[in-house]
Amino acid sequence: MSSKDTLVFPELLSINEYGGNFQSYFEAIYTVFENDFIKTQPIYEGNKVSVRKYPEVEGMHRTFYHITHEGEDENNRQPDFRRLERIRFPRFVIENYAHKEILIWKNKRQKDERILLFNKNENYIVILTERKEYYLFITAYYIETEHRKRKLLKEYEDYKNQNRLV
Repeated sequence: MSSKDTLVFPELLSINEYGGNFQSYFEAIYTVFENDFIKTQPIYEGNKVSVRKYPEVEGMHRTFYHITHEGEDENNRQPDFRRLERIRFPRFVIENYAHKEILIWKNKRQKDERILLFNKNENYIVILTERKEYYLFITAYYIETEHRKRKLLKEYEDYKNQNRLV
């Protein structure tokens, strides 16, 4: 495979670039999110990808909070540096959805059908849901464990096999 065939993800945005100052770093992270999803929107399959603003969390867009913080208790999530440093990844994955390295499948979560875009080389997943005239960006995160990665790859293979039969 030539390098042309390989997706080259954007550089991580490290807190070290901000002298370890979390406030400056966090503001820079938010600026990337704002430019990538609020001032402009990426396109997935011909439609804009929008973000959820409400309910806001500490004055932040709901989607921003979700893709930069981690935790089971939705109201007490903590900033996650693996998510923060990959702030440039969500738009990149969405805009490169047609590339062979982006595995795409659907699953059901709660009442929504979710669209999963996963790059196994970067262990990174973006989750969208389809609305009438746009897609809603639900979340995105780094897959930390091999167990979780294997589970996702199995779900992808099962989806692919199931849809091959239909």
